[in-house]
Amino acid sequence: MNGTMPVVGSQRPDLVVLDLMLPGLDGLEVCRRLRGRGPVPVIMLTARGDEDDRILGLEVGADDYVTKPFSPRELVLRVESVLRRTRPRADTSSHSAAGLTVDPAARRATKNGGEFALTLREFDLLAFFLRHPGRAFSREDLMREVWGWDFGDLSTVTVHVRRLRNKVEDDPARPHLIQTVWGVGYRFDPARTDPDCKGD
Repeated sequence: MNGTMPVVGSQRPDLVVLDLMLPGLDGLEVCRRLRGRGPVPVIMLTARGDEDDRILGLEVGADDYVTKPFSPRELVLRVESVLRRTRPRADTSSHSAAGLTVDPAARRATKNGGEFALTLREFDLLAFFLRHPGRAFSREDLMREVWGWDFGDLSTVTVHVRRLRNKVEDDPARPHLIQTVWGVGYRFDPARTDPDCKGD
């Protein structure tokens, strides 16, 4: 996608593979504008090896990223993984807890009755948490169950948990719903607040 061209035309793409280093608008700004137009899966390509750049891409809404140089097979696998998550699941029943509801069939999330926007991965992560309340999962577990990968950069999970907290918690700095279980990972617990479980 060329940064000097319109971000999205009249048709919504199934997925966007977006280079971070674009002429004109950079990939981060293009990603922000894509997000402003509605949910669309984004895989970001970057030649930068610095972790801060990768995390920044995730923070602005990329669902996944691939660092250059990469094999065409790796990119194909990433694309297939992301597109697989956009297809209707066999289990399309809604799940609700603590005022949050996800409708997988409609890809719609609500909080206290009001709809709010989630990226592809944020939606899948929230749906997974709602299906498994009270259970602690490691970042490796979440990478496998939500992203569909047995390996990968676990900071991806950390960033998405933080982004999701910003949208579902009343006070993201002191999360009550998505808790960090030290030495384990994360737990969605709508029933109680554990003083040993904090943010990050």
